[in-house]
Amino acid sequence: MNYPIVGSGAYRFRRAEIWPLLPDSWSLECTSGVAVDPNGLVWVLCRNSHHPVSAWRADGTFVTAWGAGLVSDQPHGISAAADGTIWIVDRDWHVATRFSPDGRPLQTLGRKLAPSPTCDGRVVRARPFNMPTNLAIALDGEIYAADGYGNHKVHRFSADGRLIASWGRQGAGPGEFALVHDIALDSRGRVFVCDDENDRVQIFDREGAFLEEWPFANPSGICIRDDVVYVSELQPFRDAQRGPGRCRISLWTLDGHLLAQWCGTDSAACDLMLGGHALAVDGSGSIYVAEVASGQVAKFARVMESA
Repeated sequence: MNYPIVGSGAYRFRRAEIWPLLPDSWSLECTSGVAVDPNGLVWVLCRNSHHPVSAWRADGTFVTAWGAGLVSDQPHGISAAADGTIWIVDRDWHVATRFSPDGRPLQTLGRKLAPSPTCDGRVVRARPFNMPTNLAIALDGEIYAADGYGNHKVHRFSADGRLIASWGRQGAGPGEFALVHDIALDSRGRVFVCDDENDRVQIFDREGAFLEEWPFANPSGICIRDDVVYVSELQPFRDAQRGPGRCRISLWTLDGHLLAQWCGTDSAACDLMLGGHALAVDGSGSIYVAEVASGQVAKFARVMESA
């Protein structure tokens, strides 16, 4: 299928017809997360029992897979650290675990199958975790975890896993959350939090002070690279200019100015995306979208100006 070019200006993309190149008898099934490591490998997190964690080159060729028995049936988020290790945030086991690239557990935050004793966020000092979703790592190694479906909080850890601070509770006001679904850090030291079911991204300083919020429609995933903010919106929504849509990708400056956007239903000939749950960006500017609805990963390759 010849997918159309999407985006605008300097940020134009075309979806790859086939990505990744699956080995014989393989399927990804339910893809919940994606990350790009410092070597440019694309790591995909799936909800299956045989190869939940896999790595691929940018051209789609297979590198490695592991994870059977190391995660629950519902792992949620994946992040790559600067040292090449891989963090898996496991919603149903209530833990975040750092793995070596060959799948050896190295560090765990939280206690497996021991959720924090709160399901509504009213326990202000509830410990991590209760159904966490993802984490982000600062340049100095500090870890910021989105805690997620049950705790409605953000937790700040030192690099060695010591809990420094937590903020948030259930609600719709500043610093309150309905669903803490993803998290990212920018070069200004700000923490961007996808408050999914409140239809917004909230922005904080690293101490947890609320700075501002940006409106979205069920923001499910966020990635910041080279001072560009990439956001995926998961659910159906209505756009004032373009009518109903399903899954939107948008690119923003750090000051909140729109650079480009497109919707899964922008093409009359085909679905451009189905259920974008998370996204990551590689060094060439190509975007990888984990499609939880289709069980695929959509690669939107950057189209250079001369194309």
